[in-house]
Amino acid sequence: MANSTAVTRAIVTRGPAKSTPWKVENISLRPLAKTELLVRVVATGICHTDLLISEVGHLFGGYPRILGHEGAGYVEDIGAGVTVAKRGDPVILSFASCGACGLCSSEHPAHCTRFSELNFVGSMDFSVSSSGQQEPSIRGSFFGQSSFSNITVAAESSIVNVSGLVHSSDELILFAPLGCSVQTGSGSITNVANAGPRDAIAVMGLGGVGLSVIMAAKIRGCKVIIGIDLVESRTRLAQELGATHVINTTATGGDMQKLIQRVFDQTDGRLGTTITIDTTGVLPLIEAGIAFTASRGQYIQIGSPAPGTELNVPLASLIVSGKSITGTIEGDTVSREYIPQMIQWYREGKLPLEKLVKKFKVEDFQLALEEMADGLTVKPVLVW
Repeated sequence: MANSTAVTRAIVTRGPAKSTPWKVENISLRPLAKTELLVRVVATGICHTDLLISEVGHLFGGYPRILGHEGAGYVEDIGAGVTVAKRGDPVILSFASCGACGLCSSEHPAHCTRFSELNFVGSMDFSVSSSGQQEPSIRGSFFGQSSFSNITVAAESSIVNVSGLVHSSDELILFAPLGCSVQTGSGSITNVANAGPRDAIAVMGLGGVGLSVIMAAKIRGCKVIIGIDLVESRTRLAQELGATHVINTTATGGDMQKLIQRVFDQTDGRLGTTITIDTTGVLPLIEAGIAFTASRGQYIQIGSPAPGTELNVPLASLIVSGKSITGTIEGDTVSREYIPQMIQWYREGKLPLEKLVKKFKVEDFQLALEEMADGLTVKPVLVW
């Protein structure tokens, strides 16, 4: 079985999405390599990174390609060297790492020296099922998984075996976003910032990542939790999930100085936030976030701006203030340890994923994209 091919359906990206819409196609998969698994995906979340790479895929190996990196499903087959799972095991798919570099060896696989190669560029895994091609022509292995395919080739390093932790396929569907957006947001609080009760945190952008920041900050008992967004329904949800304050940026009219002042007004002594996290990638918000971060506070960048975006930081004020500016990806987590922790939080009622997730049939992916763009849906999950 590991040396045979499989035929399935997938959402294929054949060019920048603005000019070349995604399309569901029948595709074939190449045989498995030694450390790969064949996974039947039951669901996958849509993340803004899928949209970003869909537009700039020419920078990361080109088109056509299959995206998707918040998958969950069941193992159909395994390569000869796979030890992490067996056939039939439920798995959550996360990101790929080499496992051999200094960062992987020191338990920082999200900053693996080969991260871009293994997660953004990927490899040729698929071909059009009716073409009769012997060599794959469609790029896969996006985040080691390309879970916009109903059956996919997954790297062993991206697999989190959740046997004994997940009770049904319905739970697997709900847990699909744990592999990226939820661990990215919550991990930025627990791992990167190591937040605690004395912290005043602000998060800009209240999508799946930002709301996961809010939930994790509540878990850590942060004394001030400020959610910032321009969509009223999301600021309301942030309050429901644990935000002590919210700021709707439409009320500030896009005036960043007003936003900065509002944040200062909501912190003790009007000193600013000890932890600021941006999930938007919007440069004026990033600059404002650095400005309202308190002296010796942490500013953490998650959101990806357009390629080539540069940030100008006055170095003198940075030195005097003692602020730190940090970038992070995947919450600097070790997924095989962190995903079980998130499932435990869910069981304890501390991570109410059902308030973020809305399910869509795969064929309705365009509606999911529209609701995501309009702010009507926080975390769309495509169900096969």
